[in-house]
Amino acid sequence: MLFSGKSLDRQLEKLPKDIVFCRKCVVSNQRPRITFDENGVCSACNYAHIKHNVIDWKEREKMLLELLDRYRSRDGSYDCVVPGSGGKDSAYVSHQLKYKYGMHPLTVTWAPFEYTDIGWQNYISFKDSGFDNLLCFPNGILHRKLSRIAFELLGDAWEPFAYGQKAYAFQIAQKFGIPLIFYGESGEVEYGGSLKNASKAYETPEDWKEFYYKGSGIDDLVNHGLEAGIFTKEEARNNPFQLYKPPHQEELQKIGAQMHWFSFYRKWVPQENYYYSVENTGFKANPEHSEGTYSKYASIDDKQDGFHFYLAYMKFGIARATSDAAHEVRDGHITREEAVALVKRYDGEFPKKHFAWFLKYLNISEDEFREIANFYRSRSAHVWKNVNGEWKLRHTVWGGGTDDKQP
Repeated sequence: MLFSGKSLDRQLEKLPKDIVFCRKCVVSNQRPRITFDENGVCSACNYAHIKHNVIDWKEREKMLLELLDRYRSRDGSYDCVVPGSGGKDSAYVSHQLKYKYGMHPLTVTWAPFEYTDIGWQNYISFKDSGFDNLLCFPNGILHRKLSRIAFELLGDAWEPFAYGQKAYAFQIAQKFGIPLIFYGESGEVEYGGSLKNASKAYETPEDWKEFYYKGSGIDDLVNHGLEAGIFTKEEARNNPFQLYKPPHQEELQKIGAQMHWFSFYRKWVPQENYYYSVENTGFKANPEHSEGTYSKYASIDDKQDGFHFYLAYMKFGIARATSDAAHEVRDGHITREEAVALVKRYDGEFPKKHFAWFLKYLNISEDEFREIANFYRSRSAHVWKNVNGEWKLRHTVWGGGTDDKQP
């Protein structure tokens, strides 16, 4: 290991040591920043109840119309920036803004580490369905090195994508002088994180470090990379990582930049977004389920996606199928019993399809991969137990863990 067992994932030290699962869905209290009420129900389920039963969506749409009327251009010039991959969610948001609400969006895409075939096909279909698009591939040498550092120090080689995914839209908004930015959903609210911004239509870049960057950030990775000799001083000279950061606050204030979640104004149901994008932007699902889950239409554009979820499984004992199934329980598509069965079957499935590519991309061996994965698993000793050389979960949502009491 390049960094001798160091970790910059500051979420891990905050995890509760007593593991419990939500009584309504299948997520556990190991999901960072999630909270549970006195009835054992998670914050995401409680928000979902509000979303489906309390929020007046007609009133929210009225708020949306008032917002768009303030920014809509009269001459066809760009009046909003929409970041997205061309996947079901960003396709839905972009198409709604342009064809339902008469906006003139400039769509922007921070490229995956490497497109899957279906991901590239969906990107082309999206832009060909009527959207101007800027596609950004960051410096390949630096991006690969960042990914390698992030894999070890954060247990997530995918993390540099998150930096660009959040910051690139703000960079383009500032450069084009377009103040309004529309993201899809608030993942913290929808999937079980902090509820700090649950009653707001927006967040600020100040939230990103805690919510999305595991308590660290691009500067931490670069500094450690310099110290370890992964980056040369020449490579790090002249601000080569600016696209991974938002513009300075004063630059954003000059244009009055503000971001909004579309999910604040329109009820967010991923399955419905999928059907909408199929009909309107030519989106296609994978012919087979994504490794680690049962779904075929979410996070399918990047060969790194499966490893992002698999390393989360090492840390938290919950992964991609848990996230998908929990959301579908909250939206009323499946029962908790069905979700438990899906989690038992798919959660933690190894993403073997792109494993050889992943090792080559990071320039690591399979032994090095296992060493780092098991390092993060060993740091979560309350989640995992090594039984005769085999790692097993201490607790599972179906009650089959090594520490679960058997009836």
